[in-house]
This record gives sequence, C-alpha cells and structure tokens, in this order.
Amino acid sequence: MKHLTRNDYAEALALLAQLQPAASDARTFAREAVLALTGFVASELTTLSECDLVTGRRCVVGLPGVRLAERDIECFDRHFFEHPLVRYHGFEGGRVTRRISDSLSRSQFRRTALYADYYQRVGLEHTVAVPLWVDERRLVSVVLNRRGLDFSERDCERLEVMRPHLAFLYRQAGRHATPGAADAGPHLPEPGPGPEPAPRHAGRQALTPRENEVLQWLAHGKTDAEIAALLGLSPRTVHKHLEHIYVKLGVETRTAAVMRALALRPPH
Repeated sequence: MKHLTRNDYAEALALLAQLQPAASDARTFAREAVLALTGFVASELTTLSECDLVTGRRCVVGLPGVRLAERDIECFDRHFFEHPLVRYHGFEGGRVTRRISDSLSRSQFRRTALYADYYQRVGLEHTVAVPLWVDERRLVSVVLNRRGLDFSERDCERLEVMRPHLAFLYRQAGRHATPGAADAGPHLPEPGPGPEPAPRHAGRQALTPRENEVLQWLAHGKTDAEIAALLGLSPRTVHKHLEHIYVKLGVETRTAAVMRALALRPPH
C-alpha cells in the first residue's frame, strides 16, 4: 500500500466502525456499504452487484433513488461472460480489487461489444470491483463506476485495504438473511468460503485489558514508542503485546489488527 497515508487508514477504520452495526441486517448492509464506499472513493455510480455465474444474470443494489433501467440491465447481462471483471473474479480466481483497465487498455475496451452495448449507452467509462464473495455459483462485489478519469492506484489501494473486512461483514450480514424474502435485496449466502474468509481462530481468544489498551492507541495511529510512553511500558513489551494481539485476532499487520477488532466487535 505504497500510496496510502495515515489519514487513509484512519478513514478506513472510521468507515468500518460505521458499517459494523449494519452487518446485523442483509438489506441494511448492502445499502450502507454502497453509500459508504461512494464517499470513500469518488464514483458516479456505486452498486453492490450479485452475479449468478451459471445463468449470467445479476442483481444490483444502488443508492436510494438511483436505479438502472431494465433495458440497461439486459444489455449488461447479454455480455455478462465477456466482462473482464466477471471473468477475473468469477472464473480466473482473482481475489483482489481490480479495474477494467487492469485487463484492457481504454482503446481495447472501447472496441468491445460490452462497451458499445452497455457502458457507452449508460455514459460510463471506468469500473473497479471489490469482491466480497465468490463460490462456484455466485460472485458478489461492490462495483464503482466513473465517466471521466480512471480510478487511480491510490483509489484501488484505499478499496483494497477495506476489502477483506467488508467481506467479513458481508458474511456476518448473510447470517441474518431471510431465505426467500422477496424484498431482502441480494441473496446473502450462508457463511462459507469467500474471497478472504475470517481466520477460524479469530475472536476465540479474548484480548487482555492491557492488549486492548495497546490496540486502542494503535487505532489512533501511535507508534510502538509512543504507546510505550503513554502506558509506561518499554517498546519491547509493547511489541510483545502486539505479537499476542496478532495471534489472537488471526492477522499479520498493525492495520489488519485494528480492522479485525472493529469487525469482531458486537453491535452497540
């Protein structure tokens, strides 16, 4: 994540904290995730898209008042299996945030039937997808679209740092879905394999009070030395606490530790 700053990580943490309560309801999570990511990375059209990899059809949830016409959806579905992001995430095993421009140059994309029949007619030029779930039948992604400038490397990194935690919250929301509910938004599958499943041991071991203090200051962007000074510890002791936190939360980095803790926190 070479383009990200401390502020980028702080915004991501704040956004995850905002979204975490929405994971108690499938339809609420879909709506709130779309709304939150629209503000996190600028986009003319942001949706939560569920693709049926067998039938080649999709279900889309967008912002309130923003709805694709049935004819536009039919045009997309007609070229479903040609879409470079559907191929990458649904059939080629891709699990990370990706732009259409990572697969095709702009001139190549503009020569495709998909562009002529769908993107050009709806007035969009650039797309980036954040996969939340994929199995042999279903691909679910948050998809952001723009007209003018393509999504930058920094935009993609901001989305990628959110991706595993959004996927975790998506699975949490799926546990509360009502099977067969006609108005429940996209079908949310039972917990199972996804783009980045939560570690099996995550959340099983409770953090100690001291580890929680260290994690709290970590979330505020403090260094090991600063945390040591604030808590009256040595930097080596702080480092040991962090090692224990990583093991208990099933993560490997400082940012992932804070994000995992937020995702696992019960709703207020």
